Amino acid sequence: MTQSVSGTYKAAVVQSASVPFDPMASAEKAARLVREAAAGGARLAVFPEVFLGGYPKGASFGTPVGMRKPEGRDAFRRYHEGAIDLDGPEVALVAEACAETGLFVVIGCLERDGGTLYCTALFFDGADGLVGKHRKLMPTGAERLIWGFGDGSTMPVFDTSLGRIGAVICWENYMPALRLAMYDKRVSIYCTPTADDRDTWAPSMQHIALEGRCYVLSSCQHITRAAFPDDYECALGDDPDTIMMRGGSVIVSPHGQILAGPDFTPETILYADIDLGEVVRGKYDFDVVGHYARPDVFRLTVDETAQSAVVRKG
Repeated sequence: MTQSVSGTYKAAVVQSASVPFDPMASAEKAARLVREAAAGGARLAVFPEVFLGGYPKGASFGTPVGMRKPEGRDAFRRYHEGAIDLDGPEVALVAEACAETGLFVVIGCLERDGGTLYCTALFFDGADGLVGKHRKLMPTGAERLIWGFGDGSTMPVFDTSLGRIGAVICWENYMPALRLAMYDKRVSIYCTPTADDRDTWAPSMQHIALEGRCYVLSSCQHITRAAFPDDYECALGDDPDTIMMRGGSVIVSPHGQILAGPDFTPETILYADIDLGEVVRGKYDFDVVGHYARPDVFRLTVDETAQSAVVRKG
């Protein structure tokens, strides 16, 4: 697929609860929602952070400073078992739905790689299936207990007929250097799977849209305590009606205009029309890596090599 700089199409942001600790059930739900978004006229759909595998809101994994409790190790083992392998049946199921509908899909997952888990965004391109991934560079706060760090080798931007599509996950969006690196890749469809449901999130997405002169599509789960197992350790309590994440998904234009959302409705799909010409119109007076840059004063160096703990030679 080649990039177009004009033309319109409909994009979707899927706000839905995953099935924590049951990635196959989440994949089945994702496949159904991909088909629903396609039936609604969408050609692109964005899902929340770790939709496949689940976001462990409120869990502490038994780790006071300087200690690892046995129950915390058990909690990690359980979470690890609920992760996915990228050659596994969950990915195949989502790929099948994308091939059937022709949708480009960005979806968050809990990626298992040996003993380490990563918060990852997967990219599916219609009949081509899984075409790439982005691993979260900097897990936020206590997420660092359970997720490994990504590196610069998984920061793709895909040149498609729907625009140049990339993804930045949750609070990575507050890393100015990462945003600049994405703008330099001429991202026009900036996807943000997230777990942030605060009132401050939508204004942040508006800022990024204005800064990058790109469309921003942000998806967050709406999920209650009832979705988690009864024995799940949760700092928010055990009332099944407790809202763990309240959504707030949003779609923003390159001029910072909110096109859909923020929405706090359970189980909804937001739609908006994308006009790639608006990206170019926005660059007229602001291109942060072009005519509005000052490389004589500021310059960013990005290392996109894979960082491996073991390098074999010979």
